[in-house]
This record gives sequence, C-alpha cells and structure tokens, in this order.
Amino acid sequence: QVHLAESGGGLLQPGGSGRLSCVSSDLFLPNYAMGWFRQAPGKEREGIACISNTDGTTYYSDSVKGRFIISRDNAKNTAYLHMNSLKPEDTAVYYCAANYYNCDLKTMDYWGQGTQVTVSS
Repeated sequence: QVHLAESGGGLLQPGGSGRLSCVSSDLFLPNYAMGWFRQAPGKEREGIACISNTDGTTYYSDSVKGRFIISRDNAKNTAYLHMNSLKPEDTAVYYCAANYYNCDLKTMDYWGQGTQVTVSS
C-alpha cells in the first residue's frame, strides 16, 4: 500500500534548480515529520533533509546544506524539496518519508516509491 507519492523528478541541468513534491491521499501529513532521502547507483540510501511537524525545525545533510530547502504546505498536505545549484553528483532516486514523532531519519514510518532525478547537460 502506497502512502506517499513523490513527483517532480526528471532531467535537470547542472547549476539549475528543481522542486520535488510529496503528497499523501490517506496520511494527514501535518501530523508527521517529513524527510527526504536519496539513493545513487551503487551507494547507500542517504537522509538529506527533514522538517519537524511541531515547530518547523529543519535538518540538512552536509551534502545538500546551503543548496536544498525542505518545506511543507499543510493546507495542501504536501512536503517539498527545493533543489538549487544542482550538481551531477545529486543524481539519484529521491524518496520522501514520514515519521509520526520526530526527525529521526533512521525510523521513518512511511515511504514513497521514489522519483528519479538526473543532473546532466
């Protein structure tokens, strides 16, 4: 059963920007901390960003800090990942995930199926 759905991936230009969205048809996302992960070919899945469901506190991995921004629109039941200054090494499958309690990226409760982001000229 799929609870989360990502969209917005595709082919993006180096140095360019993109935005990923994560929606749910059955989860009330304002109740959840929302995280974004990515997995590049041959590499382990990496937690890159998270936003709290209580006070909006955000967390970023060093690999994306200063370039990516996580946000949420509770009225639209949607979380976003705004990606800027993209690099070829950002190429990966990107997943959103939800945690009912906090931004513990090791214990997410629900996952999306992922969306491919390819950064190439």
